[in-house]
Amino acid sequence: MCAMMIDMLDTSARLLRLLSLLQTRRDWSGAELARRLDITTRTVRRDVERLRDLGYPVEATVGVGGGYQLGAGAEMPPLLLDDQEVLAVAVGLDAAATGAVSGLEEASVRAITKLRQVMPSRLRHRLDALQVESVSRPAPRSSVDADVLAQIGVACHRTERLRFDYRSHDGTESRREVEPYRLVRNGLRWYLLSWDISRDDWRSFRVDRMTPKIPTGPRFTARALPDGGAAAFVARSLGTVRRSAVARVRVHAPLETVAAMVHEDWGSVESGDESFCDVTLFGQSMTSLARWLSAFDQEFTVIGPTELRDECLAVAEYHDRVGARYRRAIRVAETSSDVDHPQA
Repeated sequence: MCAMMIDMLDTSARLLRLLSLLQTRRDWSGAELARRLDITTRTVRRDVERLRDLGYPVEATVGVGGGYQLGAGAEMPPLLLDDQEVLAVAVGLDAAATGAVSGLEEASVRAITKLRQVMPSRLRHRLDALQVESVSRPAPRSSVDADVLAQIGVACHRTERLRFDYRSHDGTESRREVEPYRLVRNGLRWYLLSWDISRDDWRSFRVDRMTPKIPTGPRFTARALPDGGAAAFVARSLGTVRRSAVARVRVHAPLETVAAMVHEDWGSVESGDESFCDVTLFGQSMTSLARWLSAFDQEFTVIGPTELRDECLAVAEYHDRVGARYRRAIRVAETSSDVDHPQA
């Protein structure tokens, strides 16, 4: 009886090791598995049959180059994850609960609850330590619906045209028809890289501004992606938006001081010396650039354009009004104090 129990335990442990190997690589030959598990290829075949009986869809191919691979089944079988993989999944689920995709919050909470129930205590402690510095936050205003994201992803996968209503940044509504290619995440926002049929050119669209129309359109023949791929194209597109306003200013401070403050994404230092330097700034509007100039905390002169001078004057007048408001508040407080506590 004892020998039989030991044999059963050995077999169970070997099945878990076999399953773990099948999950780490797409293809394994029978000889490779036998060598890693220190068993015969005949035992490998028997163990594969046992896994199939347990619901794991292990596929086998015969002949030269044949072997085993873990396929996709009708249901989700249990997975074997190492410590780092468990933590990665748990942290990812925790982020998804307050992330950029709406509609997954409750599912993420349920999944992480189930995961914590079967976690070894050592992993629960590590996960709790990681959550010490986490800050709960509401979903961003630009969050996208999980169903919408899935609909767009399916259209990309099936190479089917996609029709959708689109709301631009200024609120303008339009109907678009595109060949969808890739979903790209940039920060907390999702974008769709697509070929715009009416513009006959590549375009990127913010997914939170899209309302897809179902059913999708006809199949299309995929084109070669723009230079650098989908993510690079979206990054360039965002850079164009951020550079819709360009201005030049002279900052009256040493070149070394100013150059360290100017990031290449939003500006460039053209020339200068120990007393000043000329800076080209990029932004979405002259208003934002005018407000932004205070970050240098230095004297500056506007070189151009004229619109920036007007915006700087508006900023100065605004701060004059704010300053006067604060000074009045102080005078009122002092007057009230004199009334409440008259001198003896």
